[in-house]
Amino acid sequence: MTPPELDAASLPASRGGSRSVGGVESPEPDLPGRGPTKTPDRGLGVMLRKYAMIYRVSLAERMTYRADFLITTLFRFLPTLTTILLWNAIYAGAGSQTLAGFSYEQTICYLLIVNISRMFSSMPGLAGGIAREVRDGTLKKYLIQPLDLIGYLLSYRMAHKTAYIIGTALPYALLFGVCYRFFIGNVPTEPGIWAAYVASLLMAFLIGFFFEASVGMVGFWFLEITSILWVVMTLNFFISGQMLPLDFLPPFWAGLLKLLPFQYMAYFPAVIFLRKVQGAELLWGLALELFWVVFFVALCRWLYRSGLKRYGAYGG
Repeated sequence: MTPPELDAASLPASRGGSRSVGGVESPEPDLPGRGPTKTPDRGLGVMLRKYAMIYRVSLAERMTYRADFLITTLFRFLPTLTTILLWNAIYAGAGSQTLAGFSYEQTICYLLIVNISRMFSSMPGLAGGIAREVRDGTLKKYLIQPLDLIGYLLSYRMAHKTAYIIGTALPYALLFGVCYRFFIGNVPTEPGIWAAYVASLLMAFLIGFFFEASVGMVGFWFLEITSILWVVMTLNFFISGQMLPLDFLPPFWAGLLKLLPFQYMAYFPAVIFLRKVQGAELLWGLALELFWVVFFVALCRWLYRSGLKRYGAYGG
């Protein structure tokens, strides 16, 4: 989504006014007693109000498609039955009630909770949209208007997530109600665990956004990034823990993947919910997640600034 064009008539006029000299507008000098011409306020409050307005407008737009959210989510739940039957066969074939410290009920609960993690961290179309803006030349809209590309997209995605969470609350409630037996004994009751879970989800949103935005910034250097996106997203599906808990992997690979940022997009919030990480391990995990948030924010900003230095606004 591109920002609306600014109307020149809506821009604030200077206090000094202007006069025409040979058909060219030139600013009038300040008259005695009128004081110097004031420049528009560019403080933090103005910036926050600007992006809050973008959030409200984007939220209103996205709520128009709440029925689409509802129907799409219902169809997405159809493979859940296949997943439950698959893991039932795996545990039956293993002849054990637990695998890698997960019981059958905990594994199914994990795979259900991962949907919540991905609700926050997934950013469909973000990287491809940025690359398309660069390739088509429409990125210049953000350069000639008082908008920051990253700030605008962040506000828009926040609105998208708000609308999605509201629109899919009922389908998820129905799904978890049908599968309630997998949650028995696996729902945390400690306020500290819930606080850590919510914090991990919010940071998962930031990691997911700035990671995919960083991938999209590659479009400044490559004309087409579709293949890169496909490879990155395919790997992310596995190494983030969407397919199965990382604990099911050999210890070396599980330990390595738990140091990477991708686990925070799916695995880490889910194991916090299941109380698989507590105490010092939980604090270390949250601290590492915060590190990756800061890292991707800095990386995204650096790629954007570097890309603009070589950007040519060709196209529409």
